[in-house]
Amino acid sequence: MSSIKTTAIKRKRQMSSLRAGENISLFLMTLPGIILFLCFAYLPMAGIVLAFKSFRPRLGIFGSPWAGLKNFEFMIRNATFWLTVRNTLFYNVIFLFIGILGPLAFALAVNEVRPKRAARVYQTLTIMPHFVSYVVVSVIVFAVLSADSGIIGNFLKDRGMAPIVFYSEPRYWPWILSIVYLWKHIGYSSIIYLGTITGISDEFYEAAVIDGASKWQQIKHITMPFLRPMIVVLAIIRVGGMFSTNFDLFYQVPMNSGQLYPVTNTINVFTYNTLRNSNNVSLSAAVGFVQSVAGFLLVVGTNRVIRAIDPDLAMF
Repeated sequence: MSSIKTTAIKRKRQMSSLRAGENISLFLMTLPGIILFLCFAYLPMAGIVLAFKSFRPRLGIFGSPWAGLKNFEFMIRNATFWLTVRNTLFYNVIFLFIGILGPLAFALAVNEVRPKRAARVYQTLTIMPHFVSYVVVSVIVFAVLSADSGIIGNFLKDRGMAPIVFYSEPRYWPWILSIVYLWKHIGYSSIIYLGTITGISDEFYEAAVIDGASKWQQIKHITMPFLRPMIVVLAIIRVGGMFSTNFDLFYQVPMNSGQLYPVTNTINVFTYNTLRNSNNVSLSAAVGFVQSVAGFLLVVGTNRVIRAIDPDLAMF
């Protein structure tokens, strides 16, 4: 009996070694990403202590004197900080919806294009903006919106109307930034949905056609149920970033115009300007610490709500 047990253990170890040998190539492929993740995501966590210190460059991070919660008190009493919180949440709520519904609708539309060559062309054209630097995007936006030489400005002047000074008018920028965000990300974000849609067996659609289902009914009762888990996962991830924004979108595109701060000054822009103008590293670290804690709580809370509704859709 003991010999049989020993043989079983040896065979199990051999199978484990074989699996490890088969996966070594996959592990080596992921190793650079793991190293980068450790270097830029985990090692910097040691700098969290800066949020509780009065940083002195000559003393270093760990040699600087402790400040307790003074940095957080200053942050909370700063009216500009609460303006940035409002702007950050406002834009992230908008981006949460258009960032999911836009790519989802585009993926469903591209999937219905029958000439596959045309579908690939549409997809390529919409993916390309994702790889364009925000510096270039800011130049493109300026070429369109500039009151002196922009496309819209020239169009209005040619018709005897006064050009709109967009870079001095905050009321237009929630729309402008939302359009730029959607234009830049709709194609790239749709790849995930397209990958899921192409993985759905054609047998489901063939059976639906036989039963007389319309195209809308096929999308509603076949495509969407398969996409629902992916939509939930992406929604949880986006909720986790609710207290953070794309710095380049809100800094480069409006060209850091002070007149637009009431609608473009988000937490990330506030942190950068605080560090640049006052050189207060500790205050910037305190803001970053609040962002991280808030993001963590939002992810956990959203996941718990989804688990209560449908445990199969929860991430953990």
